[in-house]
Amino acid sequence: MAKIAQVSAKYIIHAMIQIEGVVDKPDVIGAIFGQTEGLLGADLELRELQRSGRIGRIEVNTETKAGKTTGEIIVPSSLDKAETAIVAAALEIIQRIGPCNAKTRVDSLEDIRISKRKQVLERAKELLKTLTGSVLPDSQELADEVAYSVRVMEIQEYGKERLAAGPAIDESEEIIVVEGRADVLNLLKHGFKNVIALNGTSVPHTIVDLSKKKTITAFVDGDRGGDLIIKELLGVAELDFVTKAPDGKEVEEITKKEIHKALRGRITAEQAKMEGPSSSSPPRRSVPERKVEQKRDDTRDKPRERIVTSNSSAKKMKTEEKKNFSEMLEDLIGTRGAYVLDESLNILGKVPVSELQSTIKSLRSGIYAVVLDGIIDKDLVSIAERAYVKFLVAMESKAKSTRLTVVTGEDLE
Repeated sequence: MAKIAQVSAKYIIHAMIQIEGVVDKPDVIGAIFGQTEGLLGADLELRELQRSGRIGRIEVNTETKAGKTTGEIIVPSSLDKAETAIVAAALEIIQRIGPCNAKTRVDSLEDIRISKRKQVLERAKELLKTLTGSVLPDSQELADEVAYSVRVMEIQEYGKERLAAGPAIDESEEIIVVEGRADVLNLLKHGFKNVIALNGTSVPHTIVDLSKKKTITAFVDGDRGGDLIIKELLGVAELDFVTKAPDGKEVEEITKKEIHKALRGRITAEQAKMEGPSSSSPPRRSVPERKVEQKRDDTRDKPRERIVTSNSSAKKMKTEEKKNFSEMLEDLIGTRGAYVLDESLNILGKVPVSELQSTIKSLRSGIYAVVLDGIIDKDLVSIAERAYVKFLVAMESKAKSTRLTVVTGEDLE
């Protein structure tokens, strides 16, 4: 009699049986064939299906406990889905095995091809991995592998707070303290191995202890959050130097050139305490700016020009405009964003400061005013003039214009 094994079946029927008594496996198999005989017609007769190889060997696994027998019935099938489901349902009509009452319940119909497909996929992944490892990588893959190795393999956990850090913390005399793990990874990629992260706004004890033994430089993002971290560090740790990423940028995204420029322009902690960190300007820029102001004070004409510009800004603004500009500027503080307004002072859109110039260029006209959380520079003024913008509003300005009105925080007080 031809019988098929489970490996050549398409489906497997899993059924559970509970018997009120003690029976053997042959009794269960006999009941399956006996009680389903003639039930489903000649085409689905279990004996004939098994004889033709469309139903495999029926397996029964039983266990007897406390005078009752429980077990599992496994029926492999190469029938189609509908016919297999009919055969499975037929098993549930078994209500007696010998002198004992029984109850059969089909748990599931398993599609063998799904498990085989999973096995094929897993093996294919292994083969592909082997092939990838044995084939000579191209230049980009080599570069990616090196970058990944630097960014991931060299980073370690330092101190009891398990802070993300580079491998050269203990042997370095100078330590760079950054905000988070991503900042550490970026500096590691560019060759700075004496970097450690705060992992939050509160200063860990590990950083405080390191500040007592080593020269500490705080390197934070160019936003208001960075200013708050500097203030916290100045209060609890023996900080030596302070520097920031360019306006609106984070340490994790800046280039190698920007990193070196920021570290060269660092200022002492004492200077940072005297001047106070600005939400819109990195501390390192405050020294040259202060010198510029002193030079202006030594001249007679430039201070007057500055005062006239400020007064003229206030005169050109209406009371309602002044109020609206003040509210919008206060709303933007710390967001590194900018509002683009029409003549009715309706907000046409809010964009990041980093995208402001390109936005003005694309609109070209129809902009009445721009309110931004940042510093007004010459490039922004030049682009705004070409777009016929009437007002540029920010807390600080490094540029002037005769064609539009530059409004600073002082003008709005």
